Amino acid sequence: MQPSKTALVPSCEPLLATRHTSNAVRRDARRELVLMAILVVSVSPALAAPPERPPETVVKLVAQVQRADYEGNRAALQSLYGDLEHFIADEKLASRVRYWRGFALWRRAINGFNVSADPKDLEHDLTQAIAEFKESSAKDPAFVDAKVGTISCLGSLIYLALGHADRVQELIAQSSPLVKELRVSAPDNPRFLWVLGPILWNTPAERGGGQDKAIEGYQKGLEAARKLKASATDPLDPSWGEPELLMSLAWSNLNRTPPDPNAADQYAHSALALVPYWHYVRDILVPQIQKAKAAAKP
Repeated sequence: MQPSKTALVPSCEPLLATRHTSNAVRRDARRELVLMAILVVSVSPALAAPPERPPETVVKLVAQVQRADYEGNRAALQSLYGDLEHFIADEKLASRVRYWRGFALWRRAINGFNVSADPKDLEHDLTQAIAEFKESSAKDPAFVDAKVGTISCLGSLIYLALGHADRVQELIAQSSPLVKELRVSAPDNPRFLWVLGPILWNTPAERGGGQDKAIEGYQKGLEAARKLKASATDPLDPSWGEPELLMSLAWSNLNRTPPDPNAADQYAHSALALVPYWHYVRDILVPQIQKAKAAAKP
């Protein structure tokens, strides 16, 4: 008996079943891999949030610098100056980081004058602040505010050098070209007008200065600061000025000839409305104004 021909042909069903099963397994495996990839992408940020980006960190540090300035916290200003050093290598941020490092030391010195700090300490801060401002300008030659800071620091160094004629002349030779430059290139910059105020106050009227000129400049700067407030976009670009100009108008009206303590009081409280925690205005200037008002009463 011959074997059946059909028996000589192996059945295809087990082979097809195996192939179908294998394909199904591969498809399921691929689906699982895709799902796992989706889960990794969607879940990993929640499991391990990326570190804060440097610009955001710098913005926070800058806000702390400005608050420490108003609070008269010289130790914090020194510390924040150091904290900002971590970001000077970032070319996109370098100019502004250098500016705010200079700002921290500049304001550390200004606050130091209010507490009779060691003149050598003040000179060191001002000199280092100028170096930072120069680095800022080198990174961005069109950045006006670095030059504004330099002018103010040089003015404070001139004050510290009074009695040393050669040193005073050396500092004036550094400051005068910058003042002349900004009078042409940035005459309406409110921070420049604030820094220019003390120069005008101490310049005789016959040479274009005097108390009235200084006050006029502060008022012009105040108007400019208020106009520019709404247009500020980059948080690392300086936009301060309005509180400082109000403070200077308060000081100027208190110390002008004749004094106007009532106007001084109004300006001082306008500054405190913007910065209620401003140590100098709240704890030093306002008591001086109140004393002057009491003395003026008949």
